[in-house]
Amino acid sequence: MANRLRVLLAGESWVTRSLHIKGFDTFETSSYHEGGTQMIDALRSDGIEVTYQPSHVAADSFPETMDSLREHDVVILSDIGANTLLLPDKTFARSEPSPNRLQLLHDFVGEGGGLLMVGGYLTFQGIAGKANYHGTPVEAVLPVTFFPGDDRNEQPQGVRPVVVDEQHPVVNGLRDWPAFLGYNRSTLASDGQLVATISGDPFIAVRSVGSGRSAIFSSDCGPHWGPPAFLAWDGYAPLWRNLVRWLAGPH
Repeated sequence: MANRLRVLLAGESWVTRSLHIKGFDTFETSSYHEGGTQMIDALRSDGIEVTYQPSHVAADSFPETMDSLREHDVVILSDIGANTLLLPDKTFARSEPSPNRLQLLHDFVGEGGGLLMVGGYLTFQGIAGKANYHGTPVEAVLPVTFFPGDDRNEQPQGVRPVVVDEQHPVVNGLRDWPAFLGYNRSTLASDGQLVATISGDPFIAVRSVGSGRSAIFSSDCGPHWGPPAFLAWDGYAPLWRNLVRWLAGPH
């Protein structure tokens, strides 16, 4: 019997702080949110083991050794900037050296691991370029290259992806794609394989690197670029399952 696939998802969390002004008086509120719930549920419902590290947890708990990273078959980075992985508290606050976890992910893929980057305001390059993955070891193993600055393409009217490789296992059988409200722009790498486009840019792309595999999905796994119609789409769960299983390779 095949071993159970193990996935590590890092990111997809944020805190919102609001200032309420009511005439003379003001007060503040804060709230915590997680955006990957539906994707996690889709994977777990297929028997895939998912370890979830919200961004503030991943900052200090994301694996720092190859042995600990190899406890997972596939790593998903979704809406989590490079600085969160580069600057754990011991390095940023106490000036203690720490492993370069972007380089670790690069080596993980080359040695047989799977890596998926999902789009958002803090992946690819992101809003104002703050995700900052351009020129990093992570970019070097992905199937696309990033623009140096803000790479968002906001499409408030909605835009539908176009599948260009209908036989690829990631999208085989998926039909009637919903519209998305935006995505991160990128350029296909020389050895990347284009699976689907959106407004002429890569939407889903894959790549084999050494004995491992990588992929990108350039829009959100949920709101706000991924609207309710995406979450309700019949292909939502199969898409993430297909991506993870392809990235894990023969298992």
